[in-house]
Amino acid sequence: MTGTLPPLLLQFAATAVLSFVLGLELHSYRRAQDEGIGFGTTRTLTLIGAAGFVLWLLDGSSPRGLYLAGLAALAVWLAVDLARHGAAGAEGGGALLPSVIALLAFALGPLVLTQPDWLVAAVLIVAILMLAEKPLIRRLSDAMPMAEGVTLVKFLILAGLVLPLLPNTPIPGLVDITYAKVWMAVVLISTISYAGYLAHAYLFPKAGTLLTGVLGGVYSSTAATVVLARQARLDTGIAAQAPAATVLATAMMYVRLWIVIVALGHWPAALHLALPFTLLLAGSLGVTWWLWQRGRRQAPQAPGATLGAHSANPLDLPVAFLFAGLFVAFAAITSFVTQHFGATGLHVLSFLVGFTDIDPFVLSLLAGHFQVTETAVITAVLIATGSNNLLKAGYALGISRQKAMLPAAAWLAFTLLLSLGWAAWVK
Repeated sequence: MTGTLPPLLLQFAATAVLSFVLGLELHSYRRAQDEGIGFGTTRTLTLIGAAGFVLWLLDGSSPRGLYLAGLAALAVWLAVDLARHGAAGAEGGGALLPSVIALLAFALGPLVLTQPDWLVAAVLIVAILMLAEKPLIRRLSDAMPMAEGVTLVKFLILAGLVLPLLPNTPIPGLVDITYAKVWMAVVLISTISYAGYLAHAYLFPKAGTLLTGVLGGVYSSTAATVVLARQARLDTGIAAQAPAATVLATAMMYVRLWIVIVALGHWPAALHLALPFTLLLAGSLGVTWWLWQRGRRQAPQAPGATLGAHSANPLDLPVAFLFAGLFVAFAAITSFVTQHFGATGLHVLSFLVGFTDIDPFVLSLLAGHFQVTETAVITAVLIATGSNNLLKAGYALGISRQKAMLPAAAWLAFTLLLSLGWAAWVK
C-alpha cells in the first residue's frame, strides 16, 4: 500500500507528525513546570513545520530565498514574543527553549527532504530528551564539578584530533604495535571506564551495596573491592552485603574485558575466551547470589553503601597517558620475555602482571604478534585475570578485617585455580 503513495506525500506526513510530536512534548514540559500555554502550542508547531517544508520545496534550488525569508520572519516573531513576555514578567514567558523548539520544527522539513532518516531520528530524540529529562539534566549539571567538564573536553580534543593524526606505523622495536593502535585502546578502555565512573558518581551517588559492585566493576573492579572493603570495616550493616558486591564487581570485570577485546577487533581471542569467561562469570554470579542471601539473613541491607572515595577519574589525562605508557612497556617486556623464555616465561609474566593493572597488559598482548602460540596468549590472559583476583582477595580480607568477607576472598582465590586449571587443560 505504501509503495503506491507519492514519496513527497510521505515526507510531508513525516514532517507534520514529527512537528506534532515536538508540540506534544513541549506542552508536557510546560505542564510539568506549571507554566502557562504561551507560545508554541502543538498546533502552532505543526503548522511551523509544514510551512518550513512548503517553503523549502517551493524554492527548488539555491539560494533558498523563500525559506530564508520565512526563517527570518519566524526569528523576528520569536524575538518579539520573547521580549514582550520577558518585559511583562510572565512566568516562564522569557524562556528560550520554546523558541529553539519552534526553529527546530521549521527545520524539520528540509531535514526530512535532504538528510538520511537516522539523522532526522537522532535530532528528534535529542530534542525530546532535552524536554523530558530536565530534572536529570539539572541534577547532573549541579553535581558535576567544573574540573570534570574541563577534563572531558581535553580528552575529546585528544581523541578527536590526535587519534586521526597518529601514524598507523609500528612503534620502533615492537612488531605490529602502532601508535594509532595504542591510542585507540586508550580511548576505548577510558570511555568504558568513564561511563561506569559517571554512572556511579552522578546518576547513582547513593547506590546500594550490590549496585556499587556493578558500577564499580565497570570502571575498576580493584578500586571497587578496596572501597567496599573499607566501608565494610567501618559499617557492620554494609559488611553483611559487601562480600556479594565484591564478587559481583569481579564478575563485571570479565564482561568489561571481553567487550573491550571484541571492540578492538580481536575476534579469535574473544571466541577462545568466551567459554572460560562465561563459566567464571556464571560462577561469580552464583556465588554473589549465595552471599547476598547469606547477608540478608545476617543483617538488613545497608541503604548508603556508596563509593565514598572514587578512584582517579578514568578520563583524567595523566591516567590516559599512564595507560598508553603501560601498554607500550608491557608490549616491550612481553616481546623480550617471549623471545628468551617462550610460553613458560609469558605465563610467569602474566601471573606477576596480575598484581598490577591487567588492562594494558592484556590489550598489548593481543595487539602484538609474539613468538608464542595463540593458545599461550589465551592462557596468559586467563592467568593474569586470575592473579588479579588473588590480589583483590587480599585487599578484601586485609582492608575489611571482617570474617564475613572470607567466602568472597576464597572464591576470588579459587578463580585463580580455575584459570590455571583451564590453562593446563587447553595446552
